[in-house]
Amino acid sequence: MSMDRKYPVIAVVVLTGVALAATLLWTPRAPAPAPPPPTPLGWQARIDLLGGDGVAGNGTGSAAQSRFSDPWGIAVDAAGTLYVADAGDNNRLLYRWLDGRFHVLAGGIEGFADGRGAGARFNTPSGIALDRHGNLYVADTGNHAIRKVTPQGEVSTVAGDGTPGYRDGAGAQARFNGPMGVAVAGDGRIYVADTWNDRIRVIAPDGRVSTLAGGEGPGWVDGPGAQARFDTPTDVQLDAGGVLWVADLHNNALRNISVDGEVSTRAGSPDGGRVLWGPMTLAVTHDGVAYVGERLSGRVVQVSPHGHVVAVAGDESRRFARPAGLALAADGSLLLADADGYRVHHLAPRIAGDAQVPVQLGPSPDNPLPHNQGRWPLAPQLGWHEVTGTLGEVRGNFSGESRHHLHSGFDVRGDVGQPVLAIAAGKVSSPAATWSLGGQAEGLSLDKLDYIHMKVGRDAGNRALDPARMQLVYADTGKLERVRVRRGTRFQPGDVLGSINNQAHVHLAVGPSGYERNAVRLGFANYADSVAPTIDDIALLDRSDQRLTEKVDGRLRVPRDGGGLQLVVEAWDQVDHNLPRRRLGLYSLGYQILDAGGLPLPGYEQLRANLVFNRMPPQRAAVKVAYAADSGITVHGSHRTRFRYVLTNTVRDGELATGLWQPAELPEGDYIIRITAQDYSGNAAIEGRELPVRLVDAG
Repeated sequence: MSMDRKYPVIAVVVLTGVALAATLLWTPRAPAPAPPPPTPLGWQARIDLLGGDGVAGNGTGSAAQSRFSDPWGIAVDAAGTLYVADAGDNNRLLYRWLDGRFHVLAGGIEGFADGRGAGARFNTPSGIALDRHGNLYVADTGNHAIRKVTPQGEVSTVAGDGTPGYRDGAGAQARFNGPMGVAVAGDGRIYVADTWNDRIRVIAPDGRVSTLAGGEGPGWVDGPGAQARFDTPTDVQLDAGGVLWVADLHNNALRNISVDGEVSTRAGSPDGGRVLWGPMTLAVTHDGVAYVGERLSGRVVQVSPHGHVVAVAGDESRRFARPAGLALAADGSLLLADADGYRVHHLAPRIAGDAQVPVQLGPSPDNPLPHNQGRWPLAPQLGWHEVTGTLGEVRGNFSGESRHHLHSGFDVRGDVGQPVLAIAAGKVSSPAATWSLGGQAEGLSLDKLDYIHMKVGRDAGNRALDPARMQLVYADTGKLERVRVRRGTRFQPGDVLGSINNQAHVHLAVGPSGYERNAVRLGFANYADSVAPTIDDIALLDRSDQRLTEKVDGRLRVPRDGGGLQLVVEAWDQVDHNLPRRRLGLYSLGYQILDAGGLPLPGYEQLRANLVFNRMPPQRAAVKVAYAADSGITVHGSHRTRFRYVLTNTVRDGELATGLWQPAELPEGDYIIRITAQDYSGNAAIEGRELPVRLVDAG
């Protein structure tokens, strides 16, 4: 530990004989401390930044100078010192003292070694917890071990030998399987969320490991000890009554383990509606109120003792990228580690009249892209492959809705069963890195990249490709239930991740959900786009979504007093060597209003580029903001997608807004609406880009 950390000096006075007796007899007893006030319910958070600028890195120092690789576990002591487990490529423990600066406590290089400060090694440290002596306990996920770090930065191994497995017994002989959560009781017992064993373990003060609850394989069963079942528990916390709370990730539930080992469900139901969306981390107050960081929603929610769930921070439009670690401060506020946002935040109740200074959430747009060096996800990786979809395209569902969602990635055509290959080195950070087994959207999350539409870890015949890294989990009936890939697992470029499923393409997404960036920016070998986009139609729609059609002298007649209008442009793009029928979406679109001579009007000198698909907006409504009705695949069985863009609305930089063109703002006369429609390579549509209009008064 850095020697600039200060400790209080405690003066000790020794009293003897009569003086001591008199002191004991006559010194007034200090009043009992007042009980803490009840936890307020339903509050909304003011979000402040404590560290990180949203760019992955390994800087230390002030909040602005500090950078993290995968900030996960977080803890705070009574003096206000904040501790953070920073995994990813950093594999270190940090502390933030009262000066507001981050310092390295221990670690810094991936490995498994005890020692002091920088001489110690961790592998993907996750949850952390403090004991009453100021020692820090670490769930060292990639080392399958529980580690102890003293206030001076001395690291030792409490239990686990670095090998994944399941074995109770003395600390050095015990085995865990990717433990992620840890809590420490007042008597020194250490409780562990043994994530991929689906069990809750306990380490006694003498170092002996035993199983508190859970059994072989994932499941959802309440009951005593070994009869209970969990599914990927990721965090544990003790409440004031000694009850252990468990964030049961895949069950979307909060579970409790009583002091006598009985497991019950506090929030969530295997048969009812979902109330929690991927609970990954939690904190519990003195009076039984829980705070939960949700992986799927990006929210931090409060769960009352009566089961009411309210989001205190994060919503559809402003969400955290991956709220991975929560800790309660002494005043009842929250500390949050946002792993995929590379930031640490403070959440405190808003005060009436106190203006919230906007704080950027999630990863920065400047965060480096994966280093794929031109590789494609299919062989030959430095060859050429057909592109079948780009970010921001309109997509439908299987229920007849042609504008269901925006496409979040970059699609590369391939043959069913063809191996899917990693395009860049990466480390699995998510505790739920795979999803939708057997479904058309089955995929794997590897660092900043998602690979979708494949059989993860399996060939076309469902045979395991790499069981050491991608474990196939079967039910008692022999049916494949899950493919598990542990947090901390590393892959290298060219490693086989799976095989293409019946969708016949690989979907690449860059960045966490709600913060996806356009994967075309990765740059792929021999990818070329010299084809200018095509504009098929330009239309003005009134408030009833009816198209203006009347013309005067070859110009569209536009009433000045008819209210605001939507400007809708139908356009599409192609890239070199693609099939002629393959229509792709555009990267950016905008418009200008010109006078009859072709000169921009005041206020329209610069292009109003309202639609730019550089980044995905998180809101579900975005697809119907970007696209007009009749967009998408509107005829069953058609291979042709219609892209009808609403240029008077805004979708760019992850934000969206609706808008209208107001003809009443201009005098009567002739004008030209000029469209700019571009692909990512900078090609712009030339033909059909102007709509001559005549603005007229009624009568």
